[in-house]
Amino acid sequence: MDWAGEGILLAARPHGETSAILDVLTAEQGRMRGVLRGGTSRKVAPILQPGNTLALSWRARLDDQLGSFTVEPLTARAGAIMADAERLAALNALCALAVFALPDRDPHPRLHTLSLHLLDRLAQGEAWFGAYLLWERLLLEETGYGLDLSACAVTGGVEGLAYVSPRTGRAVTPEGAGDWADRLLPLPPLLLDATSPESRAQMAEGLRTTGHFLTEVLAPALGSRPLPEARARLVQRFQS
Repeated sequence: MDWAGEGILLAARPHGETSAILDVLTAEQGRMRGVLRGGTSRKVAPILQPGNTLALSWRARLDDQLGSFTVEPLTARAGAIMADAERLAALNALCALAVFALPDRDPHPRLHTLSLHLLDRLAQGEAWFGAYLLWERLLLEETGYGLDLSACAVTGGVEGLAYVSPRTGRAVTPEGAGDWADRLLPLPPLLLDATSPESRAQMAEGLRTTGHFLTEVLAPALGSRPLPEARARLVQRFQS
């Protein structure tokens, strides 16, 4: 079985004395894993940084085998992102959550496209809070646990949405919330519209809301594994 294409490197870990096992996200094949011979060498190791895009060739004798990679660098982002601790935390959270949540060889082209967009924004110093929250929303959607923020679950209204039900993942207005408002999750404008003006407070609220569904809905469906520590470190960056 052979495949060739491009992929975002999510993780690389040593395998044996000189090889590495790569975890990549591709548009056509989804998340793929394979062994890279010589992956710990001085020549190859510098390009194996999470967030970089690689040209990949994958080969295995049988389709269900781990397979082996050959790689060439295409787009280097890690170096630029590493200069900023918050952007680096977002990169690490993206990569760790993708490895945590996505099954092998299950294509998610929309998530792949949004991942490239977010990583480019991180590397180029552009605003990224809204893009990151949108990425977590899409991850939930692609894994079957999307939020419905189109209208109030109680009144049907589409204006003034301010909360999210922790039980249903649906938006709620203050009128619809009534006395239950303090039991609902926040819906900051940035979570509703990724192009809204950004603020750290909105980022913190958005992470709280998506984090609830990642922790309480997605993680139990995957065997009750805890969310990656990389996401917790990102959240800590925005705690007051």
